[in-house]
Amino acid sequence: MKQLLLILNPISGTKKSTKNLAEIISIFNRADYDVHVYVTACQGDATLAVRRLGKEMDLIVCCGGDGTFNETITGLMQANLKTPLGYIPSGSTNDFATSLRLPTDVLKAAESIACGTDRLYDIGKIKDRYFSYVASFGAFTKISYSTPQNIKNVLGHMAYLLEGIQELSKLQTVPIRLELDGTVIEDEFLFGAICNSTSIGGILTFHPSLVDMSDGKFEILLVRAPRSIQELHECILALRSQDYNCSMITFRSAETITVHAPESMPWSLDGEHDAGGDTIRIENLHHALYLRH
Repeated sequence: MKQLLLILNPISGTKKSTKNLAEIISIFNRADYDVHVYVTACQGDATLAVRRLGKEMDLIVCCGGDGTFNETITGLMQANLKTPLGYIPSGSTNDFATSLRLPTDVLKAAESIACGTDRLYDIGKIKDRYFSYVASFGAFTKISYSTPQNIKNVLGHMAYLLEGIQELSKLQTVPIRLELDGTVIEDEFLFGAICNSTSIGGILTFHPSLVDMSDGKFEILLVRAPRSIQELHECILALRSQDYNCSMITFRSAETITVHAPESMPWSLDGEHDAGGDTIRIENLHHALYLRH
């Protein structure tokens, strides 16, 4: 019988995975998997579980939100494992799952994994950490990791909007120099995102035609601070229409990115906090993830 490690975050989202745990296990049992369940208890648990137990497994399945998925991928990368990974999204936003249009119903997601095929996707690396879909800085970045989990669980995307309103009075630009495959962009930016996703926070979206999650490249979105009401309106319209022909917005694709910024500037990796640095290199690990769906 094949071996499966099921990593479960019991407090993510509306706790759908926990409520349906027996049925999820049954689905994998019927697919000839002996299921080993690991319930996370604190931050970093999923990474440790993969590093300790992953080598003996034929398949690893993550039940949780973007943060748990990030930890699971980190474990695979740190242990240098090519073990296929399945994802049952049950968090408050599930940006990575949204980009791939994975089933939002946990039982359908489990069935999709049980009878699915392995597909290759890219992973981002920044310093010694990894991200599945976004590394961001600037305005509203703190919201993703500072909003209490219980508030995210109840309000979902609305939690980010409410926290964002509170941040409006504190908006500041940051002087940034970016090197994108040899091209230099330098300015003061309000927000920046290096991503491999069609969704950020469930609020900011990119048209699927602009994003290929397995092409070895990131999409880079940079937003300057509007200097007038007219520019603000133009910026909002561009973001909503997904047409980035706007003087406040820079949209590019690149394989490698080097960011020169104030060391005190924090980052968010898949919604989790990461310390800054004056020079940060971001790499695209092409086809590093074997995702089963």
